[in-house]
Amino acid sequence: MDMRIKPIVMPKWGLSMSEGRVTGWLKKAGDRIAVGDEIVEVETDKIAGVVEAGDAGLLRRAIGEEDIVYPVKALIGVIADEDVSDTDIDAFIAAYVTPAGDEEEGEAKGPGYEFVETDAGTIRYARRGDGGETVILVHGFGGDLDNWLFNIDAIAEKATVHALDLPGHGQSTKTVGNASVDGLAGVLLGFMAKLGIDRAHLVGHSMGSAVSMAAALAAPDKVASLTLIAPAGLGPEINADYLEGFVAAQSRRELKPVVEQLFADPALASRQMLDDLLKYKRIDGVEEALRAIMAAFLESERQRRILSPQIAAANLPILLIWGEEDRIIPAAHARALDGRATAEIIEGAGHMVQMEKASRVNDRILAHVADRVATPA
Repeated sequence: MDMRIKPIVMPKWGLSMSEGRVTGWLKKAGDRIAVGDEIVEVETDKIAGVVEAGDAGLLRRAIGEEDIVYPVKALIGVIADEDVSDTDIDAFIAAYVTPAGDEEEGEAKGPGYEFVETDAGTIRYARRGDGGETVILVHGFGGDLDNWLFNIDAIAEKATVHALDLPGHGQSTKTVGNASVDGLAGVLLGFMAKLGIDRAHLVGHSMGSAVSMAAALAAPDKVASLTLIAPAGLGPEINADYLEGFVAAQSRRELKPVVEQLFADPALASRQMLDDLLKYKRIDGVEEALRAIMAAFLESERQRRILSPQIAAANLPILLIWGEEDRIIPAAHARALDGRATAEIIEGAGHMVQMEKASRVNDRILAHVADRVATPA
């Protein structure tokens, strides 16, 4: 294979993705591409997303056709410099063979979803990667481990990664005992204990950030660092109408304008995403669990548990990542940890910044974890 030629392939976002639909090219043949540039939009049965360049050069071919479904790892484009001939490009395309699913998902990738019995009940999780530091991904209110579709495999290239469903969410137990942030932090620490994880870098999103902070305060020896993405727990303001609307919505029509608030680009709230959320919300016990968590989380439509003073005083490396257009929790809350945390506010992203700007977020997480290994706190 000519190493000067770099393939653009249909990505694999999440354990269950087997194919994706090209919905539009953001670059055209002949455009110069830098690493991280957004090249082509893709839609899966879970979410719409953007394929970002992993290599620099010229976009020599845009092969993937709009509205055509391609299997994961199918060739949809080619990047190469000017000195690579068209003949060599054509030969590369003709010789390219899409890996079979079982080849791509070899044993080295590890198992898919797993379950563990804890004191809080059954917890579903995914484990990716093998070696390096241990990273645990903690989703937010109403989410699940699939909120990390665009992140888990990228982080697992350099770390062992676990993503779990908190009680009341995903496929974990729908029985929530102590529904407070501190109660959920206890579940997280119990999960770590059951899996024999002595110490981990915690990456939380939204409510999951508050849970991660509470876990770090309760068991500082168990937490190597914190990455807080659009975090709850730093200030009182929150879009309580979003939380109320999410819990109350019973139809796609009611849920759509609620979920659209999560993204800078409302179009990312796809029909399939809405259908999946409605299916989850109709499971026995889910509404009761969400209402219990929301009641423990809010007080007079403001966040009840503010952890910023304690976290600011803790001896813990902290990275803050926020979407500038977050409509759920204001990015201004980052100022609560001024001088205490590294903060990055990302343009063109909303509350789900880890989906909307995945490559940038993944790079920042990996750099933060690597810095902690090189210079431990």
